[in-house]
Order: sequence, then structure tokens, then C-alpha cells
Amino acid sequence: SNLQNKEKYYNKPNIIPTNARPTYKEGRAATIDDDTSLLHSNMTKANTAPIKWAQRSDSLYITIALPDVKEESIDLADETLKFKGKSENKEYEVDIAFLKPVDAEGSTYKVLPRSVQMHVMKKEKDSDEFWPRLLKDKALEKNQVKVDWDRYVDEDEEEEGFDTSALDGGQGMGGMGGMDMASMMSGMGGGGMPGMGGMGGMG
Repeated sequence: SNLQNKEKYYNKPNIIPTNARPTYKEGRAATIDDDTSLLHSNMTKANTAPIKWAQRSDSLYITIALPDVKEESIDLADETLKFKGKSENKEYEVDIAFLKPVDAEGSTYKVLPRSVQMHVMKKEKDSDEFWPRLLKDKALEKNQVKVDWDRYVDEDEEEEGFDTSALDGGQGMGGMGGMDMASMMSGMGGGGMPGMGGMGGMG
């Protein structure tokens, strides 16, 4: 009988201490937790906002093409632009590095019903040189940035600056407050003043 008992014991399948292996329930719970955290991170990640741009020899006109933007946060530095905001209950963001330095303190922006528009001054105003692209990162530019054909001009056809009448009352982006618009307008030689003839088709 002792031999029979030993055979029964040794033939018993999977004799492993219970604390040495995870139970099915533990493994299942970990999988569910992983899926939930992944889903949560995807839900909270902001969408990338679409950008349009045009340029003149002294400045850039950048449009974040989102309607009814709320809770916006815009941080323009001399080499980067960071934006966060809500549009139609979705979170959007922009985090880009410019191809060349800009003058953050001389630049302005305004939140309009159909977009956020920015007039960004180039740092090297004396070079009279058009940039070959907006961003340092070619791949990012291809995916995120489009030419603003409504404001586009060829480098050899440039006659005057942008029509910035849409930005009247806009906010300065370099901590200078409302002084930016007046100084920017005077620096443009009047080319961006509202009501200028011949500029109507640019907007």
C-alpha cells in the first residue's frame, strides 16, 4: 500500500508550490491593467495641430488652422514655437524648431474664430533672404506644415509686407505687451495697415 501511495503522489501532475507560479487571475489582471494604461495614454495625448505658413524677407506669417481655440498657451522663443489649446473639445499642440532664429519680442499673435494667426519677425532682417523651409526638421515639416498659398509670394515678386489687419489688438509674444503691434506696424512702412488698397485678395 505504501508503494501505491508513492506512485499516486509522484504521478500527480504539476506538483509546483502555489507561490512559485502566477495564477491565471494574476496574469489576466496584469494584461487588463496594461491595456487600460495604454488606452488612457492614447486618450490623453494631444493631437498635432496643422500649420500653414508664408514669408516675406523680414517676417513669417504662421497660421495654426484650428477653429474656436480655447485655453491656448503660446510660447514663442527665438528658435522654437510651442502651442497648446483646445478646439472642438480636443487637445492640440505644436512643438517646432525654426530653421533660423526669429525675433520673439517683435512678434504678435491673435486667436481668431477660424484659426490662431501669428506674425513672427525674422531675427536677420537685413539679409533680405527667403527661407527654403520653416522648420529645421525636414520630415516634420513634410507631415505638419503646408504653404499658405493665400499669402504666398515669390522672393523676386515681393513688393510689400503682410496684411496684418487681422491681428489688430493682438498680443505680443515676447513679454512686450501691446507695444509690439505699434512698433511692428511702423517698422513695416505701412504695408500692413488695414484698409490698404490692393491687399484685399491676400487674406
